[in-house]
Amino acid sequence: MGAPPHSKVRQDIRELNPRVIEARREFHQHPELSWEEHDTQVRILRRLSAIPGLEDVRPIAHTGATALVRGNGEPCVVWRADIDALPVPEKSGLPFASQNPGVMHACGHDAHIAIALGIAELLAADPSALPGSVRFVFQPAEESCGGAEACIADGVLDVPHVARALGLHISADLAIGSVNVAPGPFFAAPTTFTLELSGLGGHAAAPHQAVDSVVVAAHLVTALQTVVSRSIAPMETVVLTVGKLEAGYRGNVIAESATLSGTIRTYTDAMRDLTIRRVEEIAAGVCAAFGASFTLAHDTTCPPLVNDDHVTSIVRAEAEAFFGAGHVVAAPSMGAEDMSVFLEARPGCYFWLGARNEAREIAGRHHDAAFAIDEDALALGVEFGARVIEANLRDLVQS
Repeated sequence: MGAPPHSKVRQDIRELNPRVIEARREFHQHPELSWEEHDTQVRILRRLSAIPGLEDVRPIAHTGATALVRGNGEPCVVWRADIDALPVPEKSGLPFASQNPGVMHACGHDAHIAIALGIAELLAADPSALPGSVRFVFQPAEESCGGAEACIADGVLDVPHVARALGLHISADLAIGSVNVAPGPFFAAPTTFTLELSGLGGHAAAPHQAVDSVVVAAHLVTALQTVVSRSIAPMETVVLTVGKLEAGYRGNVIAESATLSGTIRTYTDAMRDLTIRRVEEIAAGVCAAFGASFTLAHDTTCPPLVNDDHVTSIVRAEAEAFFGAGHVVAAPSMGAEDMSVFLEARPGCYFWLGARNEAREIAGRHHDAAFAIDEDALALGVEFGARVIEANLRDLVQS
């Protein structure tokens, strides 16, 4: 089995780790929703300002923050950490559970903040040893999307010029001491859609005088299941889910309208456009068959996240060297992540860092009220993140 993951961490990071854990717990206790991270911003800026050697510590993107480690060389990379929480009432039972009712760090962004702060403190302790600089970005509003664009609009990639974008996401599904990273599409583009169906209401005892929107909706939900199975090539990856159906207000009244809403996940614009077109065509056919009408609205909130082949090869090599080849997997997700906006602007890599530990009964799920991580993953994130940054700076110097 070899040594446990935490035994691999350098001594200086072990000494730093209590502060990383304390930071994670502080931010976990004080979660804030997208674009409401005002207190979070203050806490991040306070901590950044207390780290000797950091430059350009300032607020960005309404409720975000940034800082710079200026190293001994021209190249610069960005390390991005998202900072917002979710509208989830916490039921973790942790002694540092959320003090903000109805809001929780249920996706690990508190860990992302703490790891980024740890990396910043580690690298700022000896910036002359770095063959380049590191721009740290604490990004608001990942869950709602929009935060990445706001950070980039505030110039975080410009001065100094950033050549590559890097970051991680903590994983409650992946065992601690493991990394999930792959080149190419790694997260999907999320497209929300809403179908508004219009029929003709009436008395439940006289269905022949009405156009029953509930029946239309039921047929439509079933028919939409054929989009992926019969309209998408088997080698393509597409998800279509109807997650919400609303209709009617009384059991003895035929509903005159119904609303279906759901999500489409795709890795390419072509697959997104094809899926939307088929949804519209199927809705038109089903509604025509029953004498109903419909409107379709859809919105794609961020692009797919695509990892650069070369940068990913560097990250994978570092992962295999640090964790062992048997602890590195390549499993793209159909989830969405607006780190994709940074990776459209600059080549880079985003990866999952394992934080699940079933032996300690730490096996929660993302976006769940009982979400939890093994805090030993924090030190691993600091050391591995620093290794990834340093390896990319060395590669940029040599290229």
